[in-house]
Amino acid sequence: MNGIQKALTVLCAQLLPIMHAAAQSQVAINDGPYLFYETGKPILKTIRDNQVVTFANPDNVEITFKDHPDWNFVVAIKGQLDIEPSEWKKPDDKLLVISDIEGEFEVFRALLLANKVVDSQYNWIYGKGQLVIDGDLFDRGSHVTEYLWLLYKLEQDATSKGGYVHTILGNHDIMNLSGDLRYVLPKYKESAQLMGVDYMRLYDENTELGRWLRTKNVMERIGDQLFMHAGLSPEILKLHLSVPEINEKCRPFLATPKKSLPDTMKVFFGKDSPFWYRGYFMAPRATLTDVDLSLNYYQCKRIIVGHTILDRNIALYYRGKVLGIDVDAHSGKCSGALFKHNRWYIINDKGIEKKLRYKKGNDIIKDSDVL
Repeated sequence: MNGIQKALTVLCAQLLPIMHAAAQSQVAINDGPYLFYETGKPILKTIRDNQVVTFANPDNVEITFKDHPDWNFVVAIKGQLDIEPSEWKKPDDKLLVISDIEGEFEVFRALLLANKVVDSQYNWIYGKGQLVIDGDLFDRGSHVTEYLWLLYKLEQDATSKGGYVHTILGNHDIMNLSGDLRYVLPKYKESAQLMGVDYMRLYDENTELGRWLRTKNVMERIGDQLFMHAGLSPEILKLHLSVPEINEKCRPFLATPKKSLPDTMKVFFGKDSPFWYRGYFMAPRATLTDVDLSLNYYQCKRIIVGHTILDRNIALYYRGKVLGIDVDAHSGKCSGALFKHNRWYIINDKGIEKKLRYKKGNDIIKDSDVL
């Protein structure tokens, strides 16, 4: 390679990132809607091809997909938002659990359709069945806003038909509420700029989705199954708090930056918290005794978590006492866990159910197994 060729190669390498960034900036943004409350009055703003469209005093919210108009839906605005209960009796019907969708709307939609949770118009057809979203609604995916509104809609529809949707908060949800925006796609920051607000305004206490998120729990006990995003560390267990007490302690600080947390609350939002803990799968790992102590204290048979992706998920660990369900939706993998007739099954986007069995080898975890 002569000197001119070398110079051209170097120049191309330098220009490629600039050209890529320029191309990205030229992509028209479609996002929203965002429902703000300004001086107590609702103002709806949505972005269509980089243009902000505003509606005053809306009765409902229209969610549109430019490239997939068949995905569109309409949501009625709730008259009242109530804090979710922390403890529930055993479901009368099936219970479907999905985690870590993080804005991957297509994956979520495929799972719901294939398993007859909704029809093509997103009407709830799951009867008295229940759906649990085990954390991480935000970040990485390109349809976070639409995903949030679909959950909001499904809650209303499911309840009216005898079912229920449980939405549990994960670490990425807390990060977005509290200002840790490391994984937020540029699209969403640009959306905020187009609307003339800071990103943190999108989900504050004067927005409908912000208020809705603040009604959600960190942990829930459904029958004899215990749900949280990441896990229950010995540090949290030794505080001897009930599930409702943990939720009540965390709720006032969901949007508080870590550096501003009182010392007494840092354990609830640090590496040992129910939405950050990785001790079931990464060193230093919890022991079987640790898991048994947690289950005995909360009078449960099993702990269900997302948060940590393993190559074998969806899988049972600790003699079947911990269920890990994070499968990396960003890679296109579509899976969830189904509980019915006192058994757990793996489900996929083809509607196939496979019995879930504990394998002793699952508890032998190498660093390379964690994705």
